Amino acid sequence: MAETVTLAAQRRDRAGKGAARATRRSDRVPGVIYGDKKPPIMISVEQRALERVAGKESFFAKLATVTVDGESFKVLPREVQLDPVSDRPIHADFLRVGPKTRITVAVPIHFENEAASPGLKRGGVLNVVRHAVEVYCLADAIPELFTADLTGLDIGDSIHISHVKLPEGVKPTIARDFTIASVAAPTVYVEEAPVAAAAAAEGEAAAGAEGAAAPAAGAAGAAPAGGDDKKPAQKK
Repeated sequence: MAETVTLAAQRRDRAGKGAARATRRSDRVPGVIYGDKKPPIMISVEQRALERVAGKESFFAKLATVTVDGESFKVLPREVQLDPVSDRPIHADFLRVGPKTRITVAVPIHFENEAASPGLKRGGVLNVVRHAVEVYCLADAIPELFTADLTGLDIGDSIHISHVKLPEGVKPTIARDFTIASVAAPTVYVEEAPVAAAAAAEGEAAAGAEGAAAPAAGAAGAAPAGGDDKKPAQKK
């Protein structure tokens, strides 16, 4: 099960753009806790604390505990909106979950034993189709990550979801046996431009040699013609 992180929050009394801007000016991020058939709670969290946990790979696949005025809420982070210019978080949404809440969540997938793949050893390339797998499971049973073993994979081979061991009660949202990654043949880039340039240079050199030989042949043939025009002097 994924490790739980904790965020300290303060309750917000006012909603709206003006109140949200005032919250951000105090280096806090406005947010909301919703779901589990209960009224939403407007909160704010410290900006640096949110950035510290939101930057981790599996943040959106981990349960978190948000404490508000001494009361704890078990939540799943759903969205962190970022400022398009500064990339600073400007709003956060947390889904409140209960012991029987089933959710859809994207779990990251890691690849291991690359050195044991004959295809990668021969210069093949690992073509990752999915970096995360979307699954349906209990909120209390979210896997930390999935592991795909590359042992024995040769060029042209693929890894499917059926090759990945899933915990009990965790099911992919896609019913078919979809591809996660494959080992592709290495890509060879042939530099055609230098070859074409060399061929063109050879052609120009050959044409130049033929042009130089033509005038020489013409000059050699002109000498006899000039001799025929010379007539002996007639005696008077």
